[in-house]
Amino acid sequence: MSLNDTSRADADTQELEPIYEARLWRDNGWTAKVVKNEDDDGWAVEMIKDGEPEPALVGPWTMGRDKKNPKPLDTGAFNTLVKTASEVIRRHEQQLHAQLHKSQVVHSASGQITVCLDIVPDEDDPYAMLSAQDQGGEQLAQVRVAPNFKLTLSSAEAWVASDFVKPGR
Repeated sequence: MSLNDTSRADADTQELEPIYEARLWRDNGWTAKVVKNEDDDGWAVEMIKDGEPEPALVGPWTMGRDKKNPKPLDTGAFNTLVKTASEVIRRHEQQLHAQLHKSQVVHSASGQITVCLDIVPDEDDPYAMLSAQDQGGEQLAQVRVAPNFKLTLSSAEAWVASDFVKPGR
């Protein structure tokens, strides 16, 4: 490790040190920053997960007793903000997963078949994988399809009925 690498590593470590100030708290992978609310005369708080460029949560912040300055951050408020921001991220991830992964159950002569569509949102070459598994989880077929392929019960039934011929042929 060179001298530059060492100082860069020290700077990275220093960036992650806990901070407990009235308008800035950093701990446990999160930063809470109290900022002037651009929409009115009040204050807002931004919750930023370490390593992320944008806040996961921005919300109103309480005025202090003087009705001019913001209420200082404290341990309880910070912990509540971390919990809320983590929940926002979790819901966003669940929504994204639901958009990219769909499934339908088809009943056929050979039993129950689960047809799945997994979209790969590649910037240069997006695509989707259409696959079928039997009740035991064994893969019966898999084909690459357009990322805008619509998986519905009828499209899944048609694919199974065609003996897994690639749709659109």
